[in-house]
Amino acid sequence: MDTGIKISYYKPCEALKPYVRYYYTLKCGSHTNVLTFPLGLPQIIFHFKNPLYIPELKEFQSKFTISGQVNFPSHVVSDGNTEMFVAVFYPHTLSHFIATPLSAFYNCEISGFDLESADINTVAAQIFDCEDTRARISRLEHFLLSRISNNYSRKDMLRGAIQTILSDPSVSVDRLSSLSCIGRKQFERIFHANIGMNPKEYAVIARFQKSLWLMQQGNRNFADIAYTSGYADQSHFNRDFKRYAGMTPSSLLKTQPIYSDLYSCPV
Repeated sequence: MDTGIKISYYKPCEALKPYVRYYYTLKCGSHTNVLTFPLGLPQIIFHFKNPLYIPELKEFQSKFTISGQVNFPSHVVSDGNTEMFVAVFYPHTLSHFIATPLSAFYNCEISGFDLESADINTVAAQIFDCEDTRARISRLEHFLLSRISNNYSRKDMLRGAIQTILSDPSVSVDRLSSLSCIGRKQFERIFHANIGMNPKEYAVIARFQKSLWLMQQGNRNFADIAYTSGYADQSHFNRDFKRYAGMTPSSLLKTQPIYSDLYSCPV
């Protein structure tokens, strides 16, 4: 069935590949209602036509939206007049470019204009003035590159923590803090500020996303998916899956194609 949605993906420049996973544009020419899940990835969104409506939040996205970590499934609704440009970041990297703690974006979407940053407001206005996607990417990348620091930051240690979580979502917070060579409380504080949720909750999101990825690969053995993803048993898997997808795994398979945003990259 043709939903009227057209998506195009773009790679970041070489210097930004450690920070930006990819960019994409989305155009929608018909009324569309799509179910989405906790992604584990922050995004910066620019709307050039009518913004999307989020029924669960009872609000429209801003023309310039920063979307953080969420722990619930939600729908995105287009009235058929949608054109978006989106930058998708790694879980730990958006905090390199904005001063506001990522914890402020937990379970909500905030207008970038509300950050009261003259630099961010300026680059957003310039992006809205650009005539095409390549020009928008160039303008955004110029801004992002200007904010990269070569100095060591405790934010950098989060790269290893995220990689460990993605490899083994059942890893303990004590293990993560030990690998980061800092105390647990300090690790949790840094993680929460820069990722947008606490490490234990993020690991649960990663576990759910890993189960989606296994289903995406064609695995239909739910007991095996539960074990491989790090769930205690299949009942635990079913409960968590219903919490984050809004339905059981078998029901979702009948409803829409399965895709893991966290464990798959389109470019």
